[in-house]
Amino acid sequence: MQKTEKVVGHINSLETFGLVDGPGVRFVIFVQGCRMRCKYCHNPETWALEGGEEWTPQDLFKRAYRYKNYWGKEGGITVSGGEPLLQIDFMNEFFKIAKQHGVNTVLDTAGNPFTMEEPFLSKFNELMKNTDLVMLDFKEIDPAKHKELTGWDNANIVQMAKYLSEIGKDMWIRHVLVPGITDDEQGLHELDALIKELKTVKRVEVLPYHTLGLAKWQKLGISYPLDGVPTPTKEQTALAEEILVHNN
Repeated sequence: MQKTEKVVGHINSLETFGLVDGPGVRFVIFVQGCRMRCKYCHNPETWALEGGEEWTPQDLFKRAYRYKNYWGKEGGITVSGGEPLLQIDFMNEFFKIAKQHGVNTVLDTAGNPFTMEEPFLSKFNELMKNTDLVMLDFKEIDPAKHKELTGWDNANIVQMAKYLSEIGKDMWIRHVLVPGITDDEQGLHELDALIKELKTVKRVEVLPYHTLGLAKWQKLGISYPLDGVPTPTKEQTALAEEILVHNN
């Protein structure tokens, strides 16, 4: 009889008391591996597809569940990255266990691996059955600018947002505001138009660009492409919030 291979997740780090990664207090899991190369990434140590600690879904859930008393009614577990959808088999098992224990589950993703092709779509549909909320980090609406910023096109990410709306999955949309790159008014209005098409967006967040990840780039010996780019002013942030947040 052939042995079935045990599913393991490659995990970069754990945060036991997250307050900005979904509703309530959350246990946050940062997976290893991401194909995007966002110029402002504050977790470049998660890029490599190899590495990270290996965890089985069962063992990782046991570790997270120790903290259940802190979660209250709204909190739970968030899986972030890196890019969780690159480890969709692990995610399916992990979230299935979480829901069997009545735990609120949040997927924090940039959507880069999404495709309507099989076998991914069937696995994604299975994952959505056990996912309470998708936090979609929408980098940039303009396809050319998105590729310049991340190295990848965004057509499949737009497709994913629309698909989540069609299947009735709750979403939070997040947009990092980088002066001179992701803050032009036309682009913000185009992103707003997309958000207005979606029926299940529960919150829109504008995240002002910061340089807190710069030390990680330096430690890894990677040249930082946004060197000298300032953080957004209060006025720039307020304008973006006026367009994206207060309209929705």
